[in-house]
Amino acid sequence: LLILLIMSLGTWTIFIAKFFEQRKTKNECIKVNKYVEKDKYLIGKIFEELPNNCLLHVIHDAGKNAKIFSSNLDGPMEPAQVVGDAIQNGVNDVNEHLQRGLTFLATVGSTAPFVGLFGTVWAIYHALIKIGDSGQATLDKVAGPVGEALIMTAIGLAVAVPAVLGYNWLLRRNKELMNIIGKFSGSLYIYLFSKGV
Repeated sequence: LLILLIMSLGTWTIFIAKFFEQRKTKNECIKVNKYVEKDKYLIGKIFEELPNNCLLHVIHDAGKNAKIFSSNLDGPMEPAQVVGDAIQNGVNDVNEHLQRGLTFLATVGSTAPFVGLFGTVWAIYHALIKIGDSGQATLDKVAGPVGEALIMTAIGLAVAVPAVLGYNWLLRRNKELMNIIGKFSGSLYIYLFSKGV
């Protein structure tokens, strides 16, 4: 029961934190993309207004720093390739950040029913020992302890179902968010090579 309680608390904590993080990032992406649709040259200006903890800063800073670095290259590496790779690495870092915690939800969703079932078996075992010690195996002596033991299975399912639903929902929202971020990264690439840093 204690393990299931920890799983449940972890699930709801991660779900709520991820929901608000996704909503904040989506609003920031929409704001940036609206600026970009008006004028690609406004990208630099909008990043002065965005908070420092905005995930898009990771991509913007990666591209900006790569553009500065690539301007000093003398080797065979193409500046466009260097900047493109840096922006893609920034996108990958943002994706990794958004995925954190989802593994826990998937793990809880797949293991909580088995933890509940183990609790049921353990409780039934102890109930049968008590019944054997009392020497009476009447229905009223068996039904109570066995019924209490079966509650563990229900608790395991009650922990697993929200974890699975939360995982699938957050994963779908992450995919939508990464599509928006992908559009921004393309605009950033064009901006860096048309306007400069």
